[in-house]
Amino acid sequence: KRPGNPVMTAIKDSPALPRVLLIGDSISIGYTLGVRELLKDKANVHRPLTNCGPTTRGLEQIEQWLGKKPWDVIHFNWGLHDLKYISQGTMKLVDVNAPGSQQQVPIEQYEANLRKLVATLKQTNATLIWRSTTPVPKGAKGRVPGDSAKYNAIAAGIMKENDIETDDMYAYTEPRLKELQLPANVHFTKAGSQ
Repeated sequence: KRPGNPVMTAIKDSPALPRVLLIGDSISIGYTLGVRELLKDKANVHRPLTNCGPTTRGLEQIEQWLGKKPWDVIHFNWGLHDLKYISQGTMKLVDVNAPGSQQQVPIEQYEANLRKLVATLKQTNATLIWRSTTPVPKGAKGRVPGDSAKYNAIAAGIMKENDIETDDMYAYTEPRLKELQLPANVHFTKAGSQ
């Protein structure tokens, strides 16, 4: 029997420690274990036991992910799924030039959705930290290089209006794509996730 992904296993809180929630897509799944290790004996680091996908999934599931217990810090991101191109009928990732392809969440809708999600997150009274969306490298299937920067610009305005700090992983990774990300792929190498 294949063991499950330890990232997708609920953790048991140590009652003396603060509670941290990581909300994000597969990029955050990649760094969750590293963050838990770095914050061992300093914080209980949780994440939803799923890929949080686009803002539309966030709006559907945010209350469930927040649960009933209070959070001290929520580190969150949406973007790579919003800006990807999908086939309208199947909702599957497709080539950006395929007939009928469209972005999963167009940028205007992304802004509206992100505003609603931030309003919900602010109600938790947790310290909020936005993680900028990581770059789309040349050749990555179903996405356009440069779209992350456009979606990040929208998010940056929302975060500034709401006095939310930004963990700028875009600025950190963009000049180091060859060493941190897989070739022609939005995903990180193991070292990149660390």
